[in-house]
Amino acid sequence: MGFPRGLMGAGGTVGRHKWKNEDKPVRRMRRVYPVKSRGAAILMNMLRFPTDFEFGVATAAYQIEGAVNEDGRVPSHWDTFSHTPGKTWQGDTGDIACDHYHRYREDVQMLAELGVQSYRFSLAWPRIIPEPGRINDKGLDFYRRLLDELDRYQIRPAVTLYHWDLPQWLADRGGWVNRDVVHYFADYAEVAFRALGNRVPRWITHNEPWCTAFLGYALGEHAPGHRDWGEAVNASHHVLVSHGLAVQAFRAANLSGDIGITLNLNVVDAASDDPQDLEAAQRADGFSNRWFLDPLFRGRYPEDMVRLFEPWVSLDTVVQPGDLKVLAEPIDFLGVNYYSRAVVYAKPGEGLLQVGHRPAPADRVTDMGWEIHPHSLYRLLSRLQREYTRLPLYITENGAAFPDRVANDGTVHDPERVQFLQDHFAAAHRFIAEGGHLKGYYVWSLMDNFEWAFGYSKRFGLVYVDYPTQKRIWKDSARWYQKLILANRARAMDLENVDDHHTGEHH
Repeated sequence: MGFPRGLMGAGGTVGRHKWKNEDKPVRRMRRVYPVKSRGAAILMNMLRFPTDFEFGVATAAYQIEGAVNEDGRVPSHWDTFSHTPGKTWQGDTGDIACDHYHRYREDVQMLAELGVQSYRFSLAWPRIIPEPGRINDKGLDFYRRLLDELDRYQIRPAVTLYHWDLPQWLADRGGWVNRDVVHYFADYAEVAFRALGNRVPRWITHNEPWCTAFLGYALGEHAPGHRDWGEAVNASHHVLVSHGLAVQAFRAANLSGDIGITLNLNVVDAASDDPQDLEAAQRADGFSNRWFLDPLFRGRYPEDMVRLFEPWVSLDTVVQPGDLKVLAEPIDFLGVNYYSRAVVYAKPGEGLLQVGHRPAPADRVTDMGWEIHPHSLYRLLSRLQREYTRLPLYITENGAAFPDRVANDGTVHDPERVQFLQDHFAAAHRFIAEGGHLKGYYVWSLMDNFEWAFGYSKRFGLVYVDYPTQKRIWKDSARWYQKLILANRARAMDLENVDDHHTGEHH
């Protein structure tokens, strides 16, 4: 997952086509859980999404796969980072994670039982390209098997090329700070397109470039753990250029699917109407949102942020001729990861942005300390459509961490997460009802997993993972989501039957 904190670290606190309908076996729904809450049932009856709306869940390779030394995979910079003392909670690593590499069939069956139409996952670059110029077929074979299993249950894959696990051999060459990385990434993308091609209806080039660049190279919270603003600005630009090159490679391959990028975005509110607080909110918004939205959709970086970064790096030394055209290569959709909003005020001397952050009420935060503010999801989607693009939007991540425990009855009761999802789906539904072009919603995450620097201390999953045994236990939120999906599917089937009946009458 990614952080909503698109700005928090800079202020001093750190809190991702058309599918061919072929004859497929009927998806097996082995268990359906009742929704006990009358209010939840009423809400689901009200939240009637368009019949082509896609309900999904999301994961990422290093967070769930494990098997870090199997079948030719080489280390990523997250392997290196997590094995460095003091970098993750209690020294946790992704060595085993959810053991998805060996349990993917069980996990896909769980997806089918949940009823999702789409599953977003990422490819592990170090599993596919173990060294420059060499392709690891065994690594690709794992993803072919995963796609086979998804195909068996008619679950559409949405594949992210990069979810932060840069091969260590490339990190040793400077990683995203080295201009050569854009070509290494384009080569990797071409390999993935050739190998998996038309089997994937939706491709995402990068997950959350903000985290890649700023958490990794400026704030030191993520791999590779550097603290250099000049490096971070270079990295952010190189990520976007590599995205553009990957889009070009996708078009050149003449594939039938769609391609886009996923950004972690938030809403920034000023703590007051004081002009200094309003300016602080503008800076924070530039850092967390506009630094990536503007080049992608307007072909230029925001001038106020360019000036802000000038003491560390001149953009003229970073941007090469033609770069802005490449990174603004037209895409088919925008992925939006939303978790929270930020309320900021001017605080001279506080970090790069000189902003402070107003804490949220204690009863309105998740286990990450992030404010629960579903209305800002609606506000964010509305702003994107109003100011940046009429392209289809997908919520490629939204979810919440809570301190889940297995109850005496052997289940996991997570009413806070159920409420969180109800409210955020309602916000998304409002956006659609007002004409918004939102086409799908991926809950983060299918199951609890390795939460980056937080290790296994934070649980975002719809499904609880008992890490010592790898047992998967459905939470109440998974049952709620299943019911929401089934209610919408039943309505879609009813409408389809009505259409078929009317068509028959005209014959």
